Amino acid sequence: MVERLVPDELRTLFRRVLPPTEVIRPQGGGERRAGNRECLAAITFVATSGYTWRQLPPVFGPAWPTVYRRFAQWSRDRVWARLHRVVLDELGARGELDWSRCAIDSVSVRWQRGPLTGPNPTDRGKSGSKIHLITDWNGLPLSLGISGTNVHDSLSLEPLVRGISPIRSRRGPSRRRLAKLHADKSYDYDHLRTWLRERRIRHRIAPKGIESFTRLGRHRWVLERTVSWLAACRRLHHRYERRAEHFLAFVCIAAALISYRRPAGQHSKVSANRRGE
Repeated sequence: MVERLVPDELRTLFRRVLPPTEVIRPQGGGERRAGNRECLAAITFVATSGYTWRQLPPVFGPAWPTVYRRFAQWSRDRVWARLHRVVLDELGARGELDWSRCAIDSVSVRWQRGPLTGPNPTDRGKSGSKIHLITDWNGLPLSLGISGTNVHDSLSLEPLVRGISPIRSRRGPSRRRLAKLHADKSYDYDHLRTWLRERRIRHRIAPKGIESFTRLGRHRWVLERTVSWLAACRRLHHRYERRAEHFLAFVCIAAALISYRRPAGQHSKVSANRRGE
């Protein structure tokens, strides 16, 4: 199961983002430190299955407290965000990122208390958190963030665009500028359009009360599909983590897995068909 959840290529990428670890053994020896690959496989299992840490099966080797401590340490070290960035770098170097039409949106998940939560105005005031994301035209996440559900979507646009790290390209220098950004009526504000124009980013934001949602959906369907891919990470169905950094860590893990498991060539072909409509 370890090899299936963490293939050799993913393990190689993961090694590139791990901080150096100093292992101090007690006098007279001691137990061998749990392997990083086994811990990564166990964390991936928890993220995708939705199991609690205590329900972690013994097949992975390390006990659940060891896996949780490793997860918490790697979350503090921002390992998951760096892993997502490395995977995007590999895709960019192969020319598999499509910057021509990007999209922005958010999805809400429930939670009762904790930092970065708030009453959801669209769900009878029930408390929860939001996952904000920008995807490329293939639906691959380029930038991520979290907030309380009472935070308006429009407030996330500037931080998400700024949060796109320089990503390698097949030819030329690294890239971080979107060619075009599609957004729904939640982002219909003149100051956001001005901010995007100043950064030479073309935009397609649906005006309130004028344009129907269906026309914009012709281009934003890829992001809706990405939201369904995020739902495959069952740990994100609800926010179980009290610490915001742990919840963000699972979001980054899901984004890294979505990007890594992308079927080669499938989305590029779909993109060409959609542009030809």
